Amino acid sequence: MVLEVRPTQVTLVPDSVDAITSNAGWDTIQHKAFLKEVIATFKENGIRTSIFVDPEVSMVEGAAETGTDRIELYTESYAKTYAAGKHKKAVTAFSKAAEVAHSLGLGLNAGHDLSLDNIKYFKENVPHLLEVSIGHALICESLYFGLDNVVNMYLNKLK
Repeated sequence: MVLEVRPTQVTLVPDSVDAITSNAGWDTIQHKAFLKEVIATFKENGIRTSIFVDPEVSMVEGAAETGTDRIELYTESYAKTYAAGKHKKAVTAFSKAAEVAHSLGLGLNAGHDLSLDNIKYFKENVPHLLEVSIGHALICESLYFGLDNVVNMYLNKLK
């Protein structure tokens, strides 16, 4: 389907068919051969690729070996730690992973449980961030404030 639609970017997420949402990033070491093959096919067709990974240096390094253009950091642990009031602790692993990704020539995306409450701190403390994926929170917040307003609220926090 990706080859038929030909989006600008595809993010590979290791979910089973029956999964409602993601709950972990790829093990880029264990699944390196599979990822290399899929990524090569997408790149041959002009599609930028991103791999969903946990904020672990070894997974970022493994991602770089697959030929991917970007990684998307799985941010559920950030959101939970941030909500518990441990803001600095919440971003530590993400900042380190971002620096490693940048040093390896990988673009950086992030997503999962990001919201109007936690996105600004993440953006201010995780370097080299290119894109964020916000789904559930954006829709929930839009029920209260309207979709146009919420999109603009996010854009203002990400400046």
